[in-house]
Amino acid sequence: MATGDAFFDGFLDDYFAESEEHLSAAADALMRLDKSIGHPPAERAAVDDLFRYFHTLKAISAMVELRPAEELAHHLEHYLRAVREGECSVTTAGSDALIEGTRRLEHIINAHRAGSPLPPIEDVLARVAHLVGTSGERPAATSAPEDATETGRRWTCRFVPTRELLASGIGVDLVRKRLGEIGTIVEAAPHVLPDATISFQFTLITADGVNVVERLGGIPVSVEAETPPAEPGAAAAEPAPAGAPNAAISHVVRVDLARLDHLMQIVGDMVITRARLADSLSRAERHVPAAEWRAVQENALASDRQLRMLREGIMRVRMVPVGEIFRRMPLVVRDLARENGKRVKLELRGQATEIDKYLIERMMDPVLHLVRNAVSHGIEPPEVRIAHGKSPEGTITLSAAAVGDLVTLEVADDGYGVDEEAVVNKARQAGLSVPSGPLDAAAVLGLLCSPGFSTKEETDRASGRGVGMAVVKAMVEELTGTMTLDTDPGQGTRFILRLPVTLAITDALIGRVGAEAFAIPQGSVREVIEIVEADLRQVEENEIVPYRDGALPIIRLSRLFGIASTARTGRLHVFVLGHGSAAMGIAVDRIVGQREIVVRTLADSLVRVDGVSGATDLGDGRVVLILDPAVLARLTNQRARRVIPDAAAWGRLPA
Repeated sequence: MATGDAFFDGFLDDYFAESEEHLSAAADALMRLDKSIGHPPAERAAVDDLFRYFHTLKAISAMVELRPAEELAHHLEHYLRAVREGECSVTTAGSDALIEGTRRLEHIINAHRAGSPLPPIEDVLARVAHLVGTSGERPAATSAPEDATETGRRWTCRFVPTRELLASGIGVDLVRKRLGEIGTIVEAAPHVLPDATISFQFTLITADGVNVVERLGGIPVSVEAETPPAEPGAAAAEPAPAGAPNAAISHVVRVDLARLDHLMQIVGDMVITRARLADSLSRAERHVPAAEWRAVQENALASDRQLRMLREGIMRVRMVPVGEIFRRMPLVVRDLARENGKRVKLELRGQATEIDKYLIERMMDPVLHLVRNAVSHGIEPPEVRIAHGKSPEGTITLSAAAVGDLVTLEVADDGYGVDEEAVVNKARQAGLSVPSGPLDAAAVLGLLCSPGFSTKEETDRASGRGVGMAVVKAMVEELTGTMTLDTDPGQGTRFILRLPVTLAITDALIGRVGAEAFAIPQGSVREVIEIVEADLRQVEENEIVPYRDGALPIIRLSRLFGIASTARTGRLHVFVLGHGSAAMGIAVDRIVGQREIVVRTLADSLVRVDGVSGATDLGDGRVVLILDPAVLARLTNQRARRVIPDAAAWGRLPA
């Protein structure tokens, strides 16, 4: 049974992945259906799509014997079939029932994956049964396509997967897909055979005269007719030989993310080894004749190119569209808008932007919380918007864009905007430290993201006493990203999240302070400048320098980490990070250059230091710390930044 169990566990992984795809697609179709009520062509298209998704979910849930999911999907499918056949129409109540049914399906599947108790489905079944005028019993399975009915031919199809077949791309997903193209699968279930292997049995209904074996195109499936052939001359179905070639192998392969993580780890080790090799070659250059050294150098450069191509290829495999996050948002906005008596339109942009699968999973909840806050806190009720000359329907825009090694996620609304005075008052009531004088956007964001801060008097489903914003900022910083705020009172608010495309291997700029080297992710550096120490001015506890008609706060790594500086020329090299009022400079003695680094996170709390996100090895065996720009920026803000002078005030500042 060990072999059978291991295989079934792998099949469950495929089930969860495929269910997630169908549920995500169903969410899109549900929003189209909700908007198309009363418009027959668009409504019919959405109904057809949903019917197909729920039919597939029913079949694959039956194969893993997840009966509640199978039962619920079947009832949803039955309602949609009744709509297709004109027995009832889609109403707002019907759309609500389908949305709740989809949400419950997702909860059932997630609970099954986590080994938790399954949520009940009786209330949803009763709602769906009421829509089609039944008493709630399970309706008969009549999901045949238009050219196949219950009076057509019934077939029993059995597929026994093997490692050889799986290696050639022939798996249960391909078999089920091909059978679904031939007819209608009315029942599907796995069976454990005496030798501990697993077979999958399908009951198929086809139109009269269809030869299933021929239509399978050589896929090794045992086929038996349950009813006599409709035509006297029809050939009896024979089981296909096990080694028969496949006519159409799927070009999509699902890969466990852990396997890709392992490959990235191997590539990371190769990057470090390559750096060590480059260091060894640089020392050996003077001992090798020029003609021979040219060949060595050409081979080393070719190896570098191939390794970078391998790294980029594996990274592309890990990339998934950010639309995986976005697809969940329309239903969230719809529900919260109705609950709060608001009218909200959601616009999605840049859904094809790709980001590492790991980041997608970690950013799902933060983006969801920002969208909920936009509905709950940002968008005004219709009557308030009309009174201020706005459209009664508010707009929330969720967009994504990739620039170099960074991806930008934005959540914007055209609502109230952030009321600075209300934020300051609430912060003081909560006992938070509030800087005196006008606050810039970074300071306001710092207060909004303080643990326990909230401008809402009562908790609701969308906001929970402000804890969410603190978690959002913590997650962004944990992923070595940054979050900024842009708000205009009365016009709207925009949260901007900037994240690295991937965390495993990245390009970095290397700076040196004294005998120590530090790495800064290249995507975080806006530019590199050189300053004269004599131009530095002291403002309270900060050093600032003139920069583009303004002032740039400077952090000297030598002072921050207590390292003796070796700069002798009176000049410092500065990495400029951030934008606008959140810009800052990190000063080092000199810049070594740009390198490709492998990021090793510091998970041990005993060795973690504020401002350091990880470590790497440049090939010489010495540890190089990777700086965390987001935390360094926060440290700068915490050092009593109150007044940034204009250019005319420089002469009055002490050197």
